[in-house]
Order: sequence, then structure tokens, then C-alpha cells
Amino acid sequence: MSQPTPTTTRSRRELRAWRNAVFVIFILSGLAMATWVARIPGVRDDLGLGRDPSSVGLLILGMSIGAIVGLSVSSLVMVRFGPHKGMVGGLTIVAIGTLLIGFGSSVFHAVPLVAIGLILLGFGNGMVDVMMNVEGTAVEREIGKTLMPLMHAFFSFGTVLGAGIGAAAAALHIAVAWHLAVIAVLMVAVALFAIRFIPREAELGDETEAQPRIPFGQRLRASLAVWADWRLILIGVVMLGMAFGEGSANDWIALATVDGHAQQNSTGAVVFGFFVAAMTIGRVLGGPVVDRIGRVAAIRATAAMGVVGLLLFILGGPLWVVVLGTVLWGFGVSLGFPLGMSAASDGQDNPAARVSAVAIIGYCAFLVGPPLIGFLGKEFGILNALYLILVLLVASFLAAPAVRPLAERRARAAAPATE
Repeated sequence: MSQPTPTTTRSRRELRAWRNAVFVIFILSGLAMATWVARIPGVRDDLGLGRDPSSVGLLILGMSIGAIVGLSVSSLVMVRFGPHKGMVGGLTIVAIGTLLIGFGSSVFHAVPLVAIGLILLGFGNGMVDVMMNVEGTAVEREIGKTLMPLMHAFFSFGTVLGAGIGAAAAALHIAVAWHLAVIAVLMVAVALFAIRFIPREAELGDETEAQPRIPFGQRLRASLAVWADWRLILIGVVMLGMAFGEGSANDWIALATVDGHAQQNSTGAVVFGFFVAAMTIGRVLGGPVVDRIGRVAAIRATAAMGVVGLLLFILGGPLWVVVLGTVLWGFGVSLGFPLGMSAASDGQDNPAARVSAVAIIGYCAFLVGPPLIGFLGKEFGILNALYLILVLLVASFLAAPAVRPLAERRARAAAPATE
């Protein structure tokens, strides 16, 4: 496996501080998403939406629309304001959205207020998601070690934390409003502390060092040009299946457990916790595994695990079967996103533009998938709707060769000529 080559004159202490600060931003992003997801059943009950999955799906669609807009403007915001103001601003918007969701559901019982909160949550987190991944590939490149799986493990740490707090809050019958208010304040406070250790220069590693001074039209053309690379498109296919599986799990596992397998709300939150815990373990252990078997084999192995896990979860039976399927599902989608990010930036010009492009593919799947599952769930049942994820994981399996490291691809291409 090839590793990033160090490209920095910064001290080791500065690099560690930068890396750790990005870890914290990943944690906060995961915490924000899991806080909402773990309380979806409670929000639904507070709003009196009944058992129709499409009602929740419409709310999630608002979050997805906000996130797509956030994804679209993220690179411009980062160039214009820098990573400090961009990420703190994005997380502040997330916190405001979280407050509106909480008070809109359990205090005012107002669907429009919750919808506005979800749009803001999606918009802010969409911006932060792209910025933190671009920043993560930048620090990975400067340190010279593969860090993206671990970066995404910290996102999963945040989701585990959010799921655990959410399950406890649901079990203790803590109002959604007060639970979400505490998380919102915590996110902003921690972000303001951590952001001080991220360099004020974007340093994205693209062709020119003075990115903020590049004319908008020139930067736009350079960003669009990367879409002509067929390998980047196939990396996007890998991330499409994996991100669709992850995003749909985040928003529907709790409800599918409650409605599809006749469990309590608190049990749904716990099962969601098993999913994010499996993803966390997969990402923590993923680096050494990938170094041993390679990116392609890792994607194929995890995609296969995801297919088996989905079948067990959908077909169900005893609760332990559902939990086992959830764990395999979590392992199955754990590495696709971080390995796709690394593959996009591997040995190419304009790595920031490439990372942003595949991030948009992944996050669009991550965000559009859940409402689509909701609409399919209305017609065919929530468990049957999950078969769509299985099909997309098969597509990820087939597109796996695209994530092969560039140096390895060149070596394989040159091998016949040397024999």
C-alpha cells in the first residue's frame, strides 16, 4: 500500500494539534447527526405523525435539501472565509437547527418549526462535512500517514456518543427539547476551542498556493474538470453504495426496529447504537486491515458483509438475529467512505477538487437515500425498502478496483512489459 508523502515544514507538535482538532470536528459532526437520529421516534410521537414512514421521510427530505445546498457552497465558503470561520459557522448553524428541532417537537409541537430546524441542520452539517474531509486529507498528506479511516472512526465515535446519550434520554423520558438543547450548546463550545489548532491557511494542496486569489471562473472550471476522470466516477459508485447504506441506516434502523420488528423506542435506539459501534470498530481497525489486504479486497469484503447483514436484518426473527445483522451491516459500510476519500486524493492533481467531488457524491447518497427509503417504505413496507441498499452494495463491490492506489495501478500496468 502506498502512503501519503509528507509535504510540510510544520513541527510535529503543530501537526498533532492540527490532526487532533480535525478529529474533534469529526466527532462533533457525528454527534449532531446521531442526536437527531436517536430521537426520531420521540420526535415523531411528539408531532403526532403516526406510523406512516413517508411523514418522517418528508421531514428528512428537508434536511437532505438543506445539506445538498450546504455541500454545494462548502468549497466557496472555505475559500472565502477559511476553515476556521467556515467550520465554526457551519456547526453554529447545526446547533441552531438542533434547538429548533427539539423545541419545535416537544414544546411547540409544530411540524414547520421542526422542518426549518432540519433544513438548518442539513445545511450546516453539509458544509462542515466537506470542509472536514478536505481538511482531513490535507493533514493526512502533510503528516505522511494514512489517517482517513481513523478520521471517520472519530465521526463514528461521535455517533456512538450521540446514540448512547439518545438511548439514555429516551429511556429516562427526558424531553427531546432539553436533550437537544444541551447537545447544541456543547457542540458550539467545543468547536470554538478545537478550531484554534487548525491552520488559518486552507492549504488544500492544489496546483497553486494562493487559492483564495484565484478568479472564481478559473476555480470553477478546474473543479468541473475532475468529473471527466472515469476512475473518479467509479470511486463515486463505491461511495454511493456505502454512503447510501450508512445514511439509510442512520435514519431508519431505529424506526425499522420499532415498526418492522415490533420493539420499543428505547430498543430501537440501542440497535442503532450497535450499528454505529460496529462502524466505529471497523474504522479503527480498518487501517491495518487495508495495509495488509489492500483497498480493493477491503471494499469487496466489507460490501459482502453488508449484504449478509442486510438480509439478516430484513428477514429478522429473534432480536439477536436483528442485532447480528445490524452489526454486519455496520461493518459492511464502515470503510467505503474514508477509502474513497483517500483514493480520490491519491497521487493526482487538484486533490481538493477531487475530494470535494466524491464527497458530494457520497453525501448526496447519504442524504437523499433516507427519504427515498421512506417513500418506498410507504408502498412496500420499511423492511422491504431496505433491499435497495443491498443492490447498491453489490454495485460498490463491482466498482471496487477503482480505489486501487495509483502506484499499485501503475505497477500492475507495467508488469506485462517487464516479463
